[in-house]
Amino acid sequence: MKCPYCHSNKSKVLETRHHKNDSRLRRRRNCLQCDMKFNTLETVLFEDIMVIKKDGRREPFQREKLLSSLQKACQKRAIPHEALEKAVDTILETLKGQEKSEFHSDEVGKMVMIYLKKIDEVAYVRFASVYMSFKAINEFIDTIGKDTPWV
Repeated sequence: MKCPYCHSNKSKVLETRHHKNDSRLRRRRNCLQCDMKFNTLETVLFEDIMVIKKDGRREPFQREKLLSSLQKACQKRAIPHEALEKAVDTILETLKGQEKSEFHSDEVGKMVMIYLKKIDEVAYVRFASVYMSFKAINEFIDTIGKDTPWV
């Protein structure tokens, strides 16, 4: 791990803690070169999970990208960051629990909508407006007015 102060690659771990309710690790480190202390947050990479985009491209699942889209949908809403982290972790666990390793972006999008609907209806509608790619306001109004929304 590179020291953020002197950029040395030599550090030792002073303390390790599990991050709040998820699989990430928080480590307190000490640089052996400059003796500064710093924290790292380590996340397991899920390189074996691939997302198939609408145009057919395949790309590795990116936890940060999913979290970012949830944050955008919830922008200026009183939603705790922990709720979004938990939703991302739950979606990840669901994907990992499947027998397959490739998922269409539609499958992931539907999972996101299920969790956003539980968290905040406005965020749910914001995400759906992008996810559903509405071309006209009428499509949006018709979809919102249905008893059984998108999921």
